[in-house]
Amino acid sequence: MNRPAGLPWFARLLRMRDEPGDSVRLYTARLLLRAPRMADARQMFAYASDPEVARYVLWEPHGAVWETRLALHGIIARNRREFLHTFAIVTLEDSRMVGTIGLVWRDWDSKSAEVGFSIARDCWGKGLMTEALVAYLRFAFTRLGLHRVEAQHDLRNPASGRVMEKAGMRAEGTLRGRLRYKGDYADVALYSALRDEWLPKHPEPADAGDARSPEQVAG
Repeated sequence: MNRPAGLPWFARLLRMRDEPGDSVRLYTARLLLRAPRMADARQMFAYASDPEVARYVLWEPHGAVWETRLALHGIIARNRREFLHTFAIVTLEDSRMVGTIGLVWRDWDSKSAEVGFSIARDCWGKGLMTEALVAYLRFAFTRLGLHRVEAQHDLRNPASGRVMEKAGMRAEGTLRGRLRYKGDYADVALYSALRDEWLPKHPEPADAGDARSPEQVAG
């Protein structure tokens, strides 16, 4: 991706603002899930520039912070326009933004959606992504009123599937040649969780944090 030229474009980029009034904050034992901010750009770039983090996602590794700023602006805009509720994943220990989790698409009539996520490499294997996904599924079912949430992963990335399984999602099968990205077709595994099955097995912790949504609303 080539950097657009011209001062007017750069000036517009500097004036990008966060979505006002977005007060959703989800807490887990080690994480805070909150609305992404333009101020997250440098911390997001630290992991989004890692080729290993970007290996099995649709986006390419970020080559410069301005690319990350564009990505953040897009996330904030889609949250506002499509109510996809993509959150920044922040570690409580050091207040570092280490990933994102949110809806890829949302079917209002069927009350179903797909969730996607990514997290910094130094957070892999610690259960942090599972922790975030459990909190997000609870939010999706109780606050957004969704009936079904699904997720998929490239079969070459089984670690992502283990996150889904540990979060209580069920494997539904393989979709052959489902995605084409980075010059190749990928077979993906499909997982899902249904509200009436998932919630009884994952009750909300007594000390769960605030989960207020400005769109409580459309769910």
